[in-house]
Amino acid sequence: MINELLNMNGYGLYVWSAFSFTLLSFATLYSVTKVQYIREKNKFIAKYGELDAQKAKIARTQTINQEILSGSQNI
Repeated sequence: MINELLNMNGYGLYVWSAFSFTLLSFATLYSVTKVQYIREKNKFIAKYGELDAQKAKIARTQTINQEILSGSQNI
């Protein structure tokens, strides 16, 4: 029973290698995105410190931040 599932009528090698490649690609993409997020978060904290309402208001008024946020409704 388990051999039939793994073999898949001769297509098992292709199916499981494609599944493994996809899983590995997703895991790599997740870890790269997470590392970039943490790096950008640390830059933000270094520049603004912890974000409170007043600092968020100041950040929204800066030109570069207005360009970044122009496509979104609110933070």
